[in-house]
Amino acid sequence: MNRNISALTFKEKLGYGVGDTASHFVWDMVGFWLMFFYTDVFGISAIAAGTIMLIARFWDMAIDPIIGILSDRTRTKWGKFRPYILFGAVPYAILAILTFTTPDFGEIGKIIYAGATYVLLMTAYASVNLPYSALGAVMTNDSYERAGLNTYRFIAGFAGQFIVTGLALTLAKFFGGGDKAQGFQYTVVLFAVLSLVFFFITFRSTKERVHPPKSQVNSLSADIKNLFSNKAWIILAIVGIVSFVMFAIQNAAVVYYFKYYIGNEENVQLFNVIGTVALIVALPFSKPLAKKFGNRNVFIASSIISGIFFIAIYIPGAHNLVPIYIFNIIAKMAYAPAVPLIWTMIADSADYGEWKTGRRATGLYFSAAVFAQKAGWGIGAALVGVILSLFNYVANEVQSATSITGIKLLVSVIPGVLYMSCAIFMYFYNIDARTTDLIKKELDARREKESSES
Repeated sequence: MNRNISALTFKEKLGYGVGDTASHFVWDMVGFWLMFFYTDVFGISAIAAGTIMLIARFWDMAIDPIIGILSDRTRTKWGKFRPYILFGAVPYAILAILTFTTPDFGEIGKIIYAGATYVLLMTAYASVNLPYSALGAVMTNDSYERAGLNTYRFIAGFAGQFIVTGLALTLAKFFGGGDKAQGFQYTVVLFAVLSLVFFFITFRSTKERVHPPKSQVNSLSADIKNLFSNKAWIILAIVGIVSFVMFAIQNAAVVYYFKYYIGNEENVQLFNVIGTVALIVALPFSKPLAKKFGNRNVFIASSIISGIFFIAIYIPGAHNLVPIYIFNIIAKMAYAPAVPLIWTMIADSADYGEWKTGRRATGLYFSAAVFAQKAGWGIGAALVGVILSLFNYVANEVQSATSITGIKLLVSVIPGVLYMSCAIFMYFYNIDARTTDLIKKELDARREKESSES
């Protein structure tokens, strides 16, 4: 019997995609606004905020492989990964609200509260988002169909980013009525409720189709050994670390850039919105470009071109906004096609591992990759605090020329150079289109044979 498990319906793709909208409500509140919230609203120092974010990320990294290992060994009527989305959504929403709540504590009490809530939020986020990411790899066994699915995912995800980056400050001002702390809290309450709805839609509209071989015996040591002997996955992990250092630095620093260099804090929302629109517009090119040039080549070109234009943002003066916006738009459009491809390639590396070893560990592959990405995010967030301190940043004061230079570097040269360096690592990625087609054909044959024998 021919078991075609490649094709996905529009309903499934859209239902899967809105789960990333829900994820972005927290991911982008943390990535774009949490550092600013900690320093300028919550009231702790930049170095304390950066340290909290680094510690929390390392805790988060420790949790990721555990979630991946547990999900690989989960057996329910709903599958391996979908139950985590269903049951993890409520604690995820509650902890998001608590993280953006400002208690009436002293400085030490606030630091402890911030550290505890952020660590717990990252734990809840991992418990939902890791299985969500792995789910995309088991909905279909076709690499290009996965690229299409991940395109839906990131269009929906960047729609969430569009809302968070474009409306968060406006909503906080509206809900707060002059009280920024209350405004941020109520804004996150709204996002948390929407997240619950979207995660439930994802749970109801998706189905797991790609399963490990029935003869596979659980062996964590074998799975880890196979993971670290998989050259393609190792390269993707390195790229994940470097690129997420870049994302974290730029996302956290851009609000400082507009508040202190441009001189208009709220203008950052328009900047973020236009950048997100550029991403959304360019995302659909991911699948056709990958089909024509290959995943690796598209990613390499994306890294180089976008890195150059990120660096160029350093050049214009504070009142010369047009080139700043243009450079950002080109940079975002250039790297947009690569965003779905990194997740497609992680799924392909899991297929490659099964093809070579006969063992499938989708959850471990994704959790370990996300572990690397979050390491980059934690390092990047901490570097923002460190670099701001080194360049003599003082919250809510007129900044010195030295401080302004540091802020400008954080949104332009530093992330641009980091992202361009990803092209060097991706050059050594070894799974091309011919290999993915061969892997799919042979794994389909194995599954069909196993099904006929059972």
